[in-house]
Amino acid sequence: MRIMRSAWIALFAVGLWAQEPAAPVAAKNYTLDPGTRIPLTMLNSVSTKHAVEGDRVYLETLFPVLVNGKIVIPPGSSVAGTVTSLKRPGRVKGKGELYVRFDTLILPNGVTRDFKSRLGSIDGRDNQGFDREEGRIKGEGNKGGDAQSVGVGTMSGATLGGIIGAAGSNAGSGLAMGAGAGAAAALMGVLLTRGPDVVLAKGSTVEMLLDRQIVFAEEEIEFHGLNNQRRSSDGGGPVNNKKSNTGGFGRRLPIP
Repeated sequence: MRIMRSAWIALFAVGLWAQEPAAPVAAKNYTLDPGTRIPLTMLNSVSTKHAVEGDRVYLETLFPVLVNGKIVIPPGSSVAGTVTSLKRPGRVKGKGELYVRFDTLILPNGVTRDFKSRLGSIDGRDNQGFDREEGRIKGEGNKGGDAQSVGVGTMSGATLGGIIGAAGSNAGSGLAMGAGAGAAAALMGVLLTRGPDVVLAKGSTVEMLLDRQIVFAEEEIEFHGLNNQRRSSDGGGPVNNKKSNTGGFGRRLPIP
């Protein structure tokens, strides 16, 4: 009896030893691939007139970003960026330029990712130029406005010269002299005035273009019970930097 019991114990031990360990459950990850475009809205305004290299840019996501049907970046997630380079427009020639790099993504649950990414596009309502290859925003030219300024100066000078010439019984000479003086004064004003600055206005939309992978574990993208409301308002949208007929600057474009 004792021998049989020992045999059963030995067989039981061998059976336990022969059992294979259970395979660990593979962690489920969600990956955003390079080239993913993430729409953002500006929370502050940045312009080449006031900004310096190193200034911070603050944005938030507009629409959910999904991977395999799972939301990995919900609306209202925070994005921080940096002005890496800028150039003010010249007085005679040369357009303004602005480069922005995106550095940090913070999900509503506090999960953070640091990375380096760039602009993929800017607001379609914006009149400024955009270089998709370099992620550079380029300011508008103002040749039309300059020509208009010279023309207005010429007409004003001619009118004044005609009045003065008429008073001296030589209206034709006064007209020519006034026109020349008005044109010269207007041209000098154009040469001393910078072109339109590059502006990323609060409320305008841009796209962030990922240039590397961002990976989230399944437990990092749980957002149950969180309030994912956006903080931004519609804002004023892009800024039209062209001079208006009344001489105003920075007139906001209507929202369609």
